[in-house]
Amino acid sequence: MDNLWIWLVAAVVVIAAVVGVAFGVRSSRSRSEAAQSGPVEAPEEPQVEAPKQAGPKVEEPRAPAVETPEPVEGRLVRLRSRLARSNNALGKGLLALLASDKLDDDVWDEVEETLLTADVGIADTTAVVESLRERVKVLGTRDPEELRRLLKAELTAVLEPELDRSIATVAPSGEGPAVILMVGVNGSGKTTTCGRVARVLIAEDKTVLMGAADTFRAAAAEQLETWGSRVGAKVVRRDAGADPASVAFDAVKAGAAEGADVVLIDTAGRLQNKAGLMDELGKVKRVVEKQGPVAETLLVLDATTGQNGLQQAKVFGEVCDVTGIVLTKLDGSAKGGIVIAVQRQLGVPVKLVGLGEGPDDLAPFEVGAFVDAIVDGSAGDGDES
Repeated sequence: MDNLWIWLVAAVVVIAAVVGVAFGVRSSRSRSEAAQSGPVEAPEEPQVEAPKQAGPKVEEPRAPAVETPEPVEGRLVRLRSRLARSNNALGKGLLALLASDKLDDDVWDEVEETLLTADVGIADTTAVVESLRERVKVLGTRDPEELRRLLKAELTAVLEPELDRSIATVAPSGEGPAVILMVGVNGSGKTTTCGRVARVLIAEDKTVLMGAADTFRAAAAEQLETWGSRVGAKVVRRDAGADPASVAFDAVKAGAAEGADVVLIDTAGRLQNKAGLMDELGKVKRVVEKQGPVAETLLVLDATTGQNGLQQAKVFGEVCDVTGIVLTKLDGSAKGGIVIAVQRQLGVPVKLVGLGEGPDDLAPFEVGAFVDAIVDGSAGDGDES
């Protein structure tokens, strides 16, 4: 019995040893295979792309919007109160004198002095006073409204309302664009006026091209391009110091090629006492006329210069056959009589007047509206500026 238990214990020990050896061999083989195959890497997790944060929206630069200039018709009437404010003393002063209890020589001398102070000029002042004095004497009137009517009639007559004040928009030859030269002294606002004239013409459905022939002033071409871009008018320019006549010639040539109605040539500001510069202006005109006659030469004058502006007008008229006057700054400290004086001095009409700083504050000159403004003042007509 004892021997049986001994054999059973021995069998269990043997079986356990065999099993242990088997597991040891299998574990050793597994470690060996693992060492041969290298370390086991964990499977990669799918990468999820983080959502992009919205940044500032970048838009392509846009071309500046092309403006539509204000209608030309009635501009002077719309701006009448501005004109009246700066010239109110003229009309009121004359009416007060004419309403005096006794219209003797002393009163008429004061009427004459009032007109001279308003820059009307000696010859025109004498003509107005003599005519007005005779009519008042013949009619024997002292009625304020009748005197107002007589004063308006005399001022209207001396301004010659029958003159043609339209801007030429047809070439004299009937072919190609109408070429308009803009001339004037430094500081008269010539380049700005050139841009404003373009707006006047475009408001009348004309196509306009501008030539930056003021090559002496560095900013002139840039200034003109700014005006042109606002209304869609092309500008022909060259580098500073280029020959002005060459630029003018190229502008007319480009205007003809593109079928423009009008070519505006902005020239350099010329001092009337600089003979060489005045000769250069004559050269510009001669070169331009190789392609056809100039349709219009507009002289830009600063209305606040008074009688000095008359001398400027005279010299420019001798050099380039001025056909029309553009009076700028007429709403400032200018005296209304300068309109009469400069027109009679040069023998050509005032065609446009500047009455403010806005892009469309350039108006065709209307005799009736002008006389009403300086005689009647701004009554009944608000300022729409």
